Amino acid sequence: MRFAFLQEPPFCFTDASGELGGCDVKLAEKICQMLKAEDFAPVETEFAELLPGLANGGWDMTTGLFISDVRRKLVDFTRPIWSLPDGLMVVKDDPLGLEGYRSLARHPSAMLAVISDQIQHQTALQNGIPPERIRIFASQAEAAEAVARGAVQAYASVAMAHRGYIARRPDTPLEVVEVPASERQPAAGAFALAKGNAVLRHQVDRCLDDLLGSPWHRELMTGFGFGDADIGRVL
Repeated sequence: MRFAFLQEPPFCFTDASGELGGCDVKLAEKICQMLKAEDFAPVETEFAELLPGLANGGWDMTTGLFISDVRRKLVDFTRPIWSLPDGLMVVKDDPLGLEGYRSLARHPSAMLAVISDQIQHQTALQNGIPPERIRIFASQAEAAEAVARGAVQAYASVAMAHRGYIARRPDTPLEVVEVPASERQPAAGAFALAKGNAVLRHQVDRCLDDLLGSPWHRELMTGFGFGDADIGRVL
């Protein structure tokens, strides 16, 4: 099974020794074992390439992605594997005192970073941030660095992804502000598969039915910073 991933802890990341880890990676690897696939083959890519790579046969499954009607037209999704709120990555002691998308929108000079094709871009627009004040980056690391050096005032993504990034960099000058539910409800994410591969989708879903909420799964997710409420949203 060829599995496309990004450098985005705690979902997927390569540690200092070069070993690939993360909750999405370990869950996908476990599914591969249950399906008795001959090999689990991770393929690192950028976010914008995840869905095109499914369409052109570059890989069989991607790391978890937020489910949307637009994406459903391009790929098939498994059952949800997590449901999480958005967050803003900001500098510590943020002088703007940002509390979410709308508070950033009220500061006329504040800029927001997003990753190309991620759902947070549309969420920012829906919450009043003008398109000319949104800068698009290819990766988590690039967007976070833009916040750290003051090129943008915040970076919007999954709050858990921000925490994962910061946890691996204890000296970083960054922190996370969780977006209020009034601006964005916790949203479900799932593994993505190529259109028309119903057999694989049903096989993966059967594995997920057995795994999600199991002691193995709870231990896995807890180890990557997920709480009982986070786990419970997808059961």
